Amino acid sequence: MKTVVPCYYHLDVEVSPERVAQVRRILAAHLRYWNLEDLVESVCHCAEVLLHTIDEHAADKNTTIEMWWTGQHLITAIADNDADLHAKYAQPGCLAHIVAVSDGWGCCATGTGGRIIWFSRRARAVERAPLVPTSPAPSLRVARPMPREAPVPALAGSAPASLLTAAAADAGSRDPAGSPSGTVLRTSIRA
Repeated sequence: MKTVVPCYYHLDVEVSPERVAQVRRILAAHLRYWNLEDLVESVCHCAEVLLHTIDEHAADKNTTIEMWWTGQHLITAIADNDADLHAKYAQPGCLAHIVAVSDGWGCCATGTGGRIIWFSRRARAVERAPLVPTSPAPSLRVARPMPREAPVPALAGSAPASLLTAAAADAGSRDPAGSPSGTVLRTSIRA
């Protein structure tokens, strides 16, 4: 079984309307890189809603966004530094939407007077399709027929066929000790 490596991402950004769309694309890219495609839409939408709230109502636009992937949960936290930003400034239904979309959420104060809103989403285990064996490459399935009679190649400088026949006959006429059996092959040369 493959173990999951915990991942962490941190982004400091000064919020503006055009930066909200950029941050959404950055977060989506990191989620896809972590193989969390199923969480992209819900997490990015919640982060976008919180960033729009900070953009519209906070005096200090500096914001910190953090994401932690534990192997089972993705925790996203968005922190502002504005002590004067209250929940009443949130867009209508902003926190209700985060509650509906997330598995858990919370809010806590920071040391600078700001607050951190976090939410978590459980990710399903990635279902992997079983590996299907590939078919082998095409090969020669039918054996080629053997030729009826294999031709013997003639060697350069070989003896005539009549001498080879005589030598074969001579080899067959030896006694068990390996000496010639008395028949001698004589060739006559006539002028």
